[in-house]
Amino acid sequence: MRLCLFALAAMLAISPIAHAAEPERVLAKDEALAVDGAGLTGPVAWSVGNDPGMTTLTAPEGDLRLIVIDDLNESDADAAVRAGWLRIGVTAPAPRQVQDWPATDGWDAVRGFSYDLPPEAKRILYASAQRKGERWFVVLVDGAESTMGKRSAAVDQAVTSFRPSDYVRESFAGKPAKRLTPADVAALKGFVATSMDQLGIPGAGFGLMQNGEMLFLDGMGVRELGQPAKVDADTLFMVASNTKGMSTLMLATLVDEGKIGWDQPVTQLLPEFRLGDAQTTAQVQVRHLVCACTGLPRKDLDWIFNTPRGTRADTAFKLLAATSPTSGFGEIFQYSNLMTTAGGWLGGRVAHPGIETGAAYDRAMRERVFAPLGMDRTLLSFADAIKDRNRAAPHGFGLDGKPATSELDLSWSVQPYRPAGGAWSTTHDLLRYAANELNQGVTPTGRRIVSAQNLLERRKRGVKEGEDAFYGIGISEDNRAGVSVFHHGGAMPGHMTDWVVIPDANLAAVILTNSDSGRMLLEPFRRRLLEALYGGKNEAAPEVMARADQLQARNVEARKQLVLPVTGAQAGELATAYRSAELGVLQVERSADAVRFRFTDWASDVALKREADGSTSWVTISPSIQGFAFVPATVDGKRALKLIDAQAEYVFLEE
Repeated sequence: MRLCLFALAAMLAISPIAHAAEPERVLAKDEALAVDGAGLTGPVAWSVGNDPGMTTLTAPEGDLRLIVIDDLNESDADAAVRAGWLRIGVTAPAPRQVQDWPATDGWDAVRGFSYDLPPEAKRILYASAQRKGERWFVVLVDGAESTMGKRSAAVDQAVTSFRPSDYVRESFAGKPAKRLTPADVAALKGFVATSMDQLGIPGAGFGLMQNGEMLFLDGMGVRELGQPAKVDADTLFMVASNTKGMSTLMLATLVDEGKIGWDQPVTQLLPEFRLGDAQTTAQVQVRHLVCACTGLPRKDLDWIFNTPRGTRADTAFKLLAATSPTSGFGEIFQYSNLMTTAGGWLGGRVAHPGIETGAAYDRAMRERVFAPLGMDRTLLSFADAIKDRNRAAPHGFGLDGKPATSELDLSWSVQPYRPAGGAWSTTHDLLRYAANELNQGVTPTGRRIVSAQNLLERRKRGVKEGEDAFYGIGISEDNRAGVSVFHHGGAMPGHMTDWVVIPDANLAAVILTNSDSGRMLLEPFRRRLLEALYGGKNEAAPEVMARADQLQARNVEARKQLVLPVTGAQAGELATAYRSAELGVLQVERSADAVRFRFTDWASDVALKREADGSTSWVTISPSIQGFAFVPATVDGKRALKLIDAQAEYVFLEE
């Protein structure tokens, strides 16, 4: 996890806190807090306490805290962070990675420290040091991984808002956007090309239009490493969670027709809809299915690991019925792919009652979204997509730190949950979708397919994703620079994409990549658009360079922790097969010097990883699916492997 300490964020009028021990108080709303020489925004419902030189924010659960220390006299960042951990009584291990980030938001230097703790610690440690003049400030994050899984948006808000008190934020509010020239477009294309090279992205699609004029629409790079075929505007990419906004657009057309209401209880339309908590079930309205606001945890591993091909669409309802909220309704941002899936299935059933749920959804999407928008190459069938001759192959990184082609098997698992992330699309088609968003329901040919009222309902600010960042109904808004940027990213193994709409600039853009490292381009891409439109500071390019350095260092460090090749004795400690009640089968395949874990419908090579406390775990190492850690254990006298997620622990027991 990386916390963006230098991101642009809103700052309210600062309320000073005296540097004397004070009793803790609970924040009734997001509140600007001052430390000596700097300030940050404290999240609502967190408690704040102060000791001399130190401000502590504590999550409502009491087991996650963010500490700002402002009176350190050390001469460099490393010494300041060591002194900070000592101050709060934490014995932190040697950092796994130390990364210098571009000095923005008024800081003269920023350095981040990541720590690698064993999975069973179930704990997060993170540190950063920011220098202003000769003075170092330290931010420490320490607490339960489960609470961080719920409260990461609040932590991000606090950390990204930490800035020197004399800093005046850059804002484009009220500033007219520039009409982009051919030179501007060439510079944006150059930024994408350079970023691809730095991040090891084999291919990308890039589309840009302003004031109804197509400024750029093409591909860059290759569809697959080692193959000559180029990416073009019609190359298929898996656009993953970009499907969410498309699904809510379909729902908006049904609201127009009076067939559903945004505020209508879901159980009126889907009597079988149930969550693990009856009170939450009763509260859920149609809008809440895609609001990330109901308090339900992600619970993604249940479907990622245990979705055999041919899984029924209504499986999502069974998983939801066994899922209970871990935070209050409407309290915080918690992403839920299962809830979005239910939203898509609901729309399909209302549009086409009496036919199979998945088929009803697919038909509704074709009739109400894809066909009207001219998205002729957008597909919801995984089987059809992978047979397409003009398709971008997914890529990750091998153990040598170099880009490598990934397997697609894991991505099949999203097919029975496709309203949340199963669409494949092209640069051409996704830009037509973004243009419709920009034109508030009017296609590029002038046809209205949905009312402006119900399209815009999806953009209403809901729970906060960070400071000046909000989640609506399948759409995110970032307003950190005083201008609303609407977008939604999509991420599946080997494919990272985003669409962007900036209404004040009358601009729509898309970026589609065929690499895991494309994730590191999406936010800087949005920033680079703002720089071109409003003459903003040059922050996007340095940010990509820093992320590329981080990626390379992380790959090198990760390889050092692995024990390879696996010896026969090490492999012999594993059973032949395991089973988890929730995640299904795990079969162990052995060869002369390698071990492979095969799950319900996908597989990965694995290696032993040396943990910080001297223990070892088995981790997946195949490109794009690296990092799942399985901890050896004994349960009821049998060999077991534990997989620990942010808010859950799964046990694979020897069969």
